[in-house]
Amino acid sequence: MTLVVVVVLLAVFVMVVGGAVLVRSRRYPELEPPDIEVAAAPLVAADHDLLPPPVVTPEEAAAVEAEALAVLDLGIEPDDVPIQPAGAVDTVPVPDLDVPEAPPLTARPRIRDRLGKARGLITGYVGSVLSRSGIDDSSWDDIEEALIRADVGVATTGNLIDSLRQRVKSESLDTPEQLLSALRDQLKSDLAVEDRRLHLAETGTNVWLFVGVNGVGKTTTIGKLGLRHVAEGNRVVMAAGDTFRAAAAEQLETWAERVGADLVRGAEGGDPGAVVFDAVQRAAARGADLVLADTAGRLHTKVNLMEELRKVHRVAQREPGVVSEVLLVIDATTGQNGLTQAREFAEAVGVTGVVLTKLDGTAKGGIVLAIQAELGIPVKLVGVGEGPEDLIDFDPDEFVDALFAA
Repeated sequence: MTLVVVVVLLAVFVMVVGGAVLVRSRRYPELEPPDIEVAAAPLVAADHDLLPPPVVTPEEAAAVEAEALAVLDLGIEPDDVPIQPAGAVDTVPVPDLDVPEAPPLTARPRIRDRLGKARGLITGYVGSVLSRSGIDDSSWDDIEEALIRADVGVATTGNLIDSLRQRVKSESLDTPEQLLSALRDQLKSDLAVEDRRLHLAETGTNVWLFVGVNGVGKTTTIGKLGLRHVAEGNRVVMAAGDTFRAAAAEQLETWAERVGADLVRGAEGGDPGAVVFDAVQRAAARGADLVLADTAGRLHTKVNLMEELRKVHRVAQREPGVVSEVLLVIDATTGQNGLTQAREFAEAVGVTGVVLTKLDGTAKGGIVLAIQAELGIPVKLVGVGEGPEDLIDFDPDEFVDALFAA
């Protein structure tokens, strides 16, 4: 009996509470709990075929494709690519990519920092001169020995000493400091020329011929000069005229690719004149500013080889070519032998200037004086390191000051 009563009371309680909740929910619908979606059970592979394809609008497709192109092809962030309207996917604008034609040149090195060996030689003699109270025979001996050991040459050294003695006498110089100051002034005066520029003719296709014996650095010099001119906005054609040495053409090809220059090369063992001629024609057709022509390294004592070099020079002069520079490349470490080379090449092709390489690695920088004093050919460029920026215009005042710097 008791159990029956409890059950009846419980049923009545449930009915009363349920009714109250129903009335409350109808009166305050905002208090109803939100609908919760229950995730469907994972589909097996066979169920995929039963699903309809997803609906993608044209705008969404265009946006996705634009983002994919930007990320994969251009290496930029998706946010940088604007979303285009439908139907304009093929005309999605992309940012301009600046690809430099040549690596930038760094700052020009100070020649003073690169002439350690030459300065070391001069410094010892300068110290000896300054250790005396006046100017005596030993002072003159020290200066003469320093100049000869620097490979100025006996004849050039003798002429320089004679001029210096006359100046000391005429100006009544009597201290070591005055003597050394007069020596610096004399060196600068002997090296002074009106024009050391690398010339470009106003009409025709400019050709610069590079000549010299094997191993002096002709090809590397061409590469560094090409880099300089391309960086200045000029268009350059390189002519691999050293057809007897495959490595030379390959080296020049590497430089051409590096600096963004055109290259003309021929078959191994072919006619170097033909290569130079083709390079001039290509430069003229493409509106290039300059042809840098390599030539085979040759011994200046071989008559037949020098005659062939004359032929290359004549071919380069054919219209529209204009040979505005013939640059003799000399290894500074060869010293006085470079003077002999300069003399022979000057007679063969009319050298207009000298490029003195490897000046940083030798104490024989005096060859600069010998070449200019005896042949009247100016040194226009000097190499003072391995980098492209280490081929610099020669400044005689800077050179002399670097030799005597403390």
